[in-house]
This record gives sequence, structure tokens and C-alpha cells, in this order.
Amino acid sequence: MERAGLIGSSASFRALLEDVQVVAPTDCTVLIQGETGTGKEVIAQAIHEASPRRQHRFVAVNCAALPAALLESELFGHERGAFTGAVAQRLGRFQSADRGTLFLDEIGELPIELQPKLLRAIQEREVERLGCSHATRVDVRIVAATNQNLEQMLSERRFRMDLYYRLKVFPLTLPPLRERIGDIPLLVDHFVRSYARRQGKSIEFVSDEVMAAIETYSWPGNIRELQNFIERSVILTKGPALQAPTEGLERNDCFAHELCTLADADRVHIIGALRETHWVVGGKSGAASRLGLNRTTLIAKMQKLGISREIVEQRAQLSNWHANPPLKALSVSA
Repeated sequence: MERAGLIGSSASFRALLEDVQVVAPTDCTVLIQGETGTGKEVIAQAIHEASPRRQHRFVAVNCAALPAALLESELFGHERGAFTGAVAQRLGRFQSADRGTLFLDEIGELPIELQPKLLRAIQEREVERLGCSHATRVDVRIVAATNQNLEQMLSERRFRMDLYYRLKVFPLTLPPLRERIGDIPLLVDHFVRSYARRQGKSIEFVSDEVMAAIETYSWPGNIRELQNFIERSVILTKGPALQAPTEGLERNDCFAHELCTLADADRVHIIGALRETHWVVGGKSGAASRLGLNRTTLIAKMQKLGISREIVEQRAQLSNWHANPPLKALSVSA
């Protein structure tokens, strides 16, 4: 099936795919940079599948999803008895990806104390399992990805310069969806067909009004947000035309207002993700994962921005009351 992350005909996206075709047959390290939801893992998989390593495994690790203590064991493995709970030898992701590709997602979240060990593994092509006294040779192609500004992290000494330049042999930058407006109809068509087929519906077209609303929205969550919106729209649709809740796009797109602050934009984006996940913060399907953030980072942002489920729902109820006051209130005001 055609993958959404590889759909597009805009000039910026065609240039990106050309770079993918150039670098895929080589064995060099690739650093993919882009906002959350732009399809970094899909591009990493495309690189793997177009490479001589495609017959072997593509192994993905989200560096933000595990605490530092577990991440070291996850990457490099451990011996039996290396630490409390290590009841058997376990191969790390490096060895699991031997002769294949190891995708290090959210590399900016890698703890500073693990960065030298990762650098050595990449340069020397060998790893040492926790509790093991000798190194094991591995043949792994590294593709890393981040939505963070690693150069700024260098200046703040939160990321090692030698590791940064070792990863940035061949950098790729994914354009955000707001810079690929011409690709939106193609993506909408793909998602509508895909979700309609899954739900056994026959959706024949998207009206000009709905498509115009979709194209003018800024999509801060990029392709992932668009995908979720289309899935919800297909669920709501009864009949041959896509019935999309475009009024929600108009309410939430604070990016379209000149006086919208960065804090306002963050608040809208985070609340949208929390609503999509029914206010689940952690886990694979939680808001933190959708936003490309560590769970603790998202919680800190919510506290700073004053976001809680109770407050948001109270504001929504108050807004609905003002828009549709009860009959008793109308009679009193009259």
C-alpha cells in the first residue's frame, strides 16, 4: 500500500525524495530533522528499503520513550546478573539490527552520559553489553531523527559536538505540511480512501468548501494531525461526500491570527493532542508520543501553560452556555 509519508508532488518534497534516492544505496549515517508528525520514521524506512540492507531488519528505538537506565540496556544489551532483574542475557537493538538499519528516533532526548558510548558504537562498529568484559562486532547502518534544534543543544552543552557531526554525515530536512499545501489534496485522497475502505464506506468526493478549509489550516501537527482529522471525518460521514468538522479547524487555528503568541500556539496544539488521546498523556498512543515529547516534558509544559482537563472542560461548558443559553436564562434577560 502507498505510504502517506511518501505522497507528494511539491518541489520541496520531490527534492527530499531525490536526496533519499541518492543516499539510500550508500552506507553512510543519515540525520533526519523535521517537526513532529512530518513522517521522519517513514523516510527512514524508505531509506532502508531502497538500500542493500533491505533483506535484513529495520529496528527502531525511541530515545524519549525509555529512562536512561533502561535505554542503555535497550541499545547495547546486557548479561545475566548485570543488574537487579537481569535474569538472562539480552541482545540490544544494535545486535538485533546487525546487517540491517537501526533507526534512533528523538536522538535529541538521548542522555548526555550515554552519548559517548553511542559515538563509540557507531565509529568502532562494536558494542559492549552491560556486564560483559569484551566487545561484540556489529554491522549496522544508523539513521537518526529529531524535531529538536541540535545546534542550539550544542551551545547549551546538552548534546556532544563529536556525536552531532558523526550523525550529520548526510542531513535531510522534512518540510512541514504548511509548506506543502499542494500535497494536501493528495494526502486527503489517500487517507479518505484508506479509512473508508477500513470502515466499509463509499465516499466519492470531497467538496470544494471542505478542501479549502483543510488547505488553509496550518496543521501544526503536520501529516499525523491531518491523518487523525480525516479518520474522524470518515467516521462522521454518511453519504458520498466527506463530512468533515471544519469548524474545529477555524476555532483552533490560532496560527492564523497575527497576535497569537507562541504560548497560545503551544496551548492550542497540546490541548488538541490531549483531546485526540482522551487525555492520556503517556504510552505509545498518548499525547506525549503524538507531540514527539517526553512524558515528563509534556507534563511540565501543561503545568506551565495552566492546562488541565477540568479547566479546559469548564471553559468549554461556559463557552457553550454563552453561545446557547438555556431558555430560563433567556426569559430572565428579557
